[in-house]
Order: sequence, then structure tokens, then C-alpha cells
Amino acid sequence: QVQLVESGGGLVQAGGSLRLSCAASGRTFSSYAMGWFRQAPGKERELVAAISRNSNNKYYPDSVKGRFTISRDNAKNTVDLQMNTLKPEDTAVYYCAAKAATDYTGYVSTGPLYDYWGQGTQVTVSS
Repeated sequence: QVQLVESGGGLVQAGGSLRLSCAASGRTFSSYAMGWFRQAPGKERELVAAISRNSNNKYYPDSVKGRFTISRDNAKNTVDLQMNTLKPEDTAVYYCAAKAATDYTGYVSTGPLYDYWGQGTQVTVSS
């Protein structure tokens, strides 16, 4: 089992930056594909970044491509999301998620396939 704890959320002005971090428990972090999702009030949860076990494969939707960067450190059991040029529409609760991927080397872009979720961290971007 994996426990995920997000941190780094907060209030920032439009155009600013935030770095979210997700700390994972357990000794098999490197066997999990990881993702960051967000959910704004009244909207469906959406994927904002995904990364494969070895960081070789990453995915970003068009809405954040060029502004967000996902990275992971398997030695520290962490996955980060660097968010630059933030917009008010980026306001949401951001969640870290893990998908067991022992036999899979790619990223996972489908939310329901993830096995574990963090509790979320609020990101608010003011205009």
C-alpha cells in the first residue's frame, strides 16, 4: 500500500509560480507510475501531468503544456509539479496519484486506473 501526501499549495497571483510536492510512503515507489490531477468546483477531475516509473515518459494536456513540469525522485519517494505562468483557471484542488506499474514503462493518463490518491492541496490563483 502507498500513502501519498501533497504539499505546496496556496494563493498566488496570476502569472506567478507554485511548486507542489507529493511524498509517498513505502519502499516500491519506483514501481509506480505517477500523476497529478486537479478538480475545480463543479468540474470533473482532470489530469494535468503524468510520469512513467523511470521519468522517460511524460504527458501534459494542452491546457498546461509549456507551463507545468512534472518530475520525480525515486530515491526520495517524491513527485513534484512545477507550475509556472499560473492562470485563474488553474484554481483547483490538486491531487497526487499512484498506479502500480511493475510491468509497464509508460505513463498513465486515465484517472480511474490509478490505485492510490492523496488528500489534495488547494491552489488558488487570483486575477
